Amino acid sequence: MLVFAEPLVGFVPAFNAVILRYFNPTGAHESGRIGEDPSGIPNNLMPYIAQVASGKLRELSVFGDDYHTVDGTGVRDYIHVVDLALGHVAALEKVIEGSLTGLKIYNLGTGKGHSVLQMVDAMKKASGADIPFVIKTRREGDVGEVYADCSLAKKDLDWVASRDLETMCKDLWNWQNQNKNGYQAS
Repeated sequence: MLVFAEPLVGFVPAFNAVILRYFNPTGAHESGRIGEDPSGIPNNLMPYIAQVASGKLRELSVFGDDYHTVDGTGVRDYIHVVDLALGHVAALEKVIEGSLTGLKIYNLGTGKGHSVLQMVDAMKKASGADIPFVIKTRREGDVGEVYADCSLAKKDLDWVASRDLETMCKDLWNWQNQNKNGYQAS
């Protein structure tokens, strides 16, 4: 996107663009009616954990327990999907009102990281279910910690993520519990 947006913004003076960077969206709408429905085995941690909690999958593979983190597992910045949606709205509102011009790039996240085992524990609390896991070797290329610096989004967009880990897991579990087969008819 940057390869496309940067030259266009420079070539067409009235063209404005916003790029929002984020990682690890999770949760669901609090109603449980809108959530992530991965096809096949989930590639993302939280839908995978939710499917283990529901009994749909047998166990979680945790890749690495020897990082220099709070419990040795990878730490990532997780953001509630509703906070992410509100971040998009905040960016659009600023573009429409004309206070953002040219090309702007913002990180959307909580600015804090949670480890894989912290995510497992939080989902255990939200679901009341056991979540079996097995420790495996690190995946090549994985790093110990990654989380966003969202200070520019706060300054320019007047946006901050407000939903905590407990809410992310509660809403995700509500979705998973109400939609055991995703959007497919039960």
